[in-house]
Amino acid sequence: MSPESPDTDTTAGAAHPAAPASSPGRSRPERPRLLRDASLSAVLAGFVAVVVSYSGPLVIVLSAASAGHLDTAQTSSWVWAISIGSGLTCIGLSLRTRMPVITAWSTPGAALLVTSLGAYSYAEAVGAFLITGAVITLIGLTGVFGWLMRQVPTAVVSAMLAGILFSFGTHVFTSLKTAPFIAGSVLVAYLLAKRLLPRYAVLIALAVGVVGSAATSRLHVHVDKIELARPVLTTPEFSVASLVGIAVPMILATLASQNAPGMAVLSASGYRPDDRLLIGTTGLASTALAPFGSHAINLAAITAAICTGPEAHHDPRRRYVAGVSCGAFYLLIGAFGSTLVAFFGGLPKELVAAIAGVALFGALAGGLTGAVKEEKDREAALITFLATASGVTLFGIGSAFWGLVFGVAAHLVLSGQWRRKSAAA
Repeated sequence: MSPESPDTDTTAGAAHPAAPASSPGRSRPERPRLLRDASLSAVLAGFVAVVVSYSGPLVIVLSAASAGHLDTAQTSSWVWAISIGSGLTCIGLSLRTRMPVITAWSTPGAALLVTSLGAYSYAEAVGAFLITGAVITLIGLTGVFGWLMRQVPTAVVSAMLAGILFSFGTHVFTSLKTAPFIAGSVLVAYLLAKRLLPRYAVLIALAVGVVGSAATSRLHVHVDKIELARPVLTTPEFSVASLVGIAVPMILATLASQNAPGMAVLSASGYRPDDRLLIGTTGLASTALAPFGSHAINLAAITAAICTGPEAHHDPRRRYVAGVSCGAFYLLIGAFGSTLVAFFGGLPKELVAAIAGVALFGALAGGLTGAVKEEKDREAALITFLATASGVTLFGIGSAFWGLVFGVAAHLVLSGQWRRKSAAA
């Protein structure tokens, strides 16, 4: 990949790769200074991206921590690790590439942990996180990312993602039974905001939900003091069950549902992202922070779109500032992870469920769309979806893995590929 930034097409607003500005013999052109390129619009774009991340995906992490029976210190360390990892990679990669590289923690991975984390010890989960980071690093640095994704049918991967997220979508409506005003206000606010201010739909839904919770005396947020997060180092343990039940589906979900769309967002904005650099770096960050609770750091897609478009800056060469800004806010907020845990811990469970649900509507819709896009793969995708959504656990291994197994097996049988392979042998 060339580290050059894209030029601006003033007629179409699109970004195109720039020609090198250096004279022959110079290995690299002089890069502009960060302060000179900084703009209020880019800084605000980075801030909005962080707010969206913490108003939606973070509650899924907290739900997973609760399901895994993590204590306050472990949960705070988890929030610290994913925040610091996202912040450092945002800043480093944006400065290195002069692109608005936005990273975040794996939302599908956190959703996977909601249903699987409780089946393993926390040390075993950390061991699975470590393996996840190491494998993603290897895949990224060797350049086999695209090749690996082609081995598993896209429809099966999409169906697995949809199966993981299915329960979150239904929780929006089951919450109406116990807290109709709170869940209903979140859903209505989200739909209205999606129509009028789609970029801030989740943030507005959260704000309305908090007001609704306070109005019904269900809000119990007590932040006695603001204090820095204290990382908790956990010695990893390894087991076949946790590696297969957590690491395998998390690797696939993170690569296919986070890194692939993240690369697509950058490409659609006219940039030329290097998958080896971007995925390899986020994989290294995941590996380094796994002992502190980080499950996976990856390229962002939804929040990345906030920082890669003309709203961040009309000149694509100066949008990298939004990535640096996003990273700086990640570091600032993540440093106070325990305070964030205390704040979100006081939210009613129906509000958390409703917010998590609406925050994942887009990802769930994308998974369902990808699952049924190709008619020839629909039955295999359906089997994957049903097996994953069922929550079945066999031999101590969670449903996400079995969804992949049944889906791939169904694909091979229905497509007849196994016969062709046998005949070729």
